[in-house]
Amino acid sequence: MYTVIGGIRSRTFRVLWMLEELGQPYTHLPAAPRSDAVTAHYPAGKVPVLLEDGAALTDSTAILTYLADKHGALTFPAGTRDRARQDGHTQFLLDEFDALLWTASRHSFILPEDLRVPAVKDTLRHEYATSLNRLAERVGDGPYLMGEMMTVPDIIACHCGGWAVVAKFPQPEGALKAYFQRLRDRPAYGRAQAL
Repeated sequence: MYTVIGGIRSRTFRVLWMLEELGQPYTHLPAAPRSDAVTAHYPAGKVPVLLEDGAALTDSTAILTYLADKHGALTFPAGTRDRARQDGHTQFLLDEFDALLWTASRHSFILPEDLRVPAVKDTLRHEYATSLNRLAERVGDGPYLMGEMMTVPDIIACHCGGWAVVAKFPQPEGALKAYFQRLRDRPAYGRAQAL
């Protein structure tokens, strides 16, 4: 049994969705970043935190990779060329989507007001729009980034797509819009969203 700590309106959603895809039982503790429930296991106070047998795992991507490897699903085996391609998609998404959205968040409500630079968000939106085109090329005929099999980077991509809506970043069109909808239509996504 796993325990997932963190609010659903954060990267914690990725872990909840992964566990739903895997059909693994878990308990969800919707704690806020830097709350006592989080810092008790991770002094940096960031979410998500995954507890398993008393051990705390952190960082959503590390947790997703661990769960995929452990349960042998939503991933290609380590040491294969397909895994290297999959990990390349993951790194692309972290660099070109997650990082841009996180920087925009920091300059919207996380940093102290005197350190925020709201104008930077225009540049971030421009970069994000460019990255959407690159993602469309990567998805190609799909249905997923790695072809017929959904993998870890698809979860990251879809989560970032939802985050982009809230952040008022550019939205995908055409085949890429259909890709995001295909992911949101998955029953496991719906179960995680219902939390």
